[in-house]
Amino acid sequence: MAFDYGDRTGYEPISDVDRKEFHEQGFLLLRNVLTEDHRAALEAAVDRVYEEEKAKGTTTKDGTLHLLGFLERDELFGELLTHPIAFPYMWGLAGWNIYTHHNHLDVTPPASEPEKPYWGWHQDGYRQNSDPETMDPNLPRPMFSLKVAYVLSDLSEKGRGATKVIPGSHLWNSLPRPTDLSVHNPDPEGTVEITANPGDAFIFDRRQWHSRSTNLSNITRKMLFVGYTYRWIRPLDELHPDKDGEWYRNRTPVQRQLLGEGTHTANYWGINWDGYIDDEIPLRKELKQRGLLNRNIPWLR
Repeated sequence: MAFDYGDRTGYEPISDVDRKEFHEQGFLLLRNVLTEDHRAALEAAVDRVYEEEKAKGTTTKDGTLHLLGFLERDELFGELLTHPIAFPYMWGLAGWNIYTHHNHLDVTPPASEPEKPYWGWHQDGYRQNSDPETMDPNLPRPMFSLKVAYVLSDLSEKGRGATKVIPGSHLWNSLPRPTDLSVHNPDPEGTVEITANPGDAFIFDRRQWHSRSTNLSNITRKMLFVGYTYRWIRPLDELHPDKDGEWYRNRTPVQRQLLGEGTHTANYWGINWDGYIDDEIPLRKELKQRGLLNRNIPWLR
């Protein structure tokens, strides 16, 4: 299926204003990323996958689905890897030596009963928050990865299960945790619930302190998250695309890179065995041909 994004190619550089805001706030809310026909088609694909998973018994008791590694479940999902509006933020903020290591499809029905007290605030990355840690609490950890979240349902009002963030908290290595988690605790100071319209998207640094929220509405929350990291980092989710199948054959060279394809082990580090940069790495090659490499931006050198 083709959707009309005008002359957008996915290789339009992001603005200095957007880059500055992302580095300062740790996230960006992007309006009208999906055309309505594209959003509707993605929602239909999500509904199909949801029914398949429900039939297999993989949804929770209340009907919630958090499905890892969903990309190969539909042609439309594979195309999201290089979405013409969102993708420039991925290479613009993380560079050319990237791939998707973590992606999930979320369906959150309205809560059927009051939720027990919980503290859901966290940074993504698991051991990435410990292994590269320094003894200086004022020195932020590396970003390592970022995510784009596509909003398929109406999250324009609070209380619909949207993601909560604390702007600027990606530069904090810790967040004070309540001592008593058996009672409801207020959100940390500065919390923002990302209210968004169907078709919007938001991008966030994996270090951003964030939390899920309870869906107190009568609307089912539907989201698609695609994470990108460096090719020298191991995958978090398992993808098993049939490389002889139609879905994989339909992927472009850049999309295949983003799915983890590489020519040899050094290639994942961005080089050939002679130690020089491999200019044939698909995303680097594409950016170089378009004159989009920039020695003033380290990840775009």
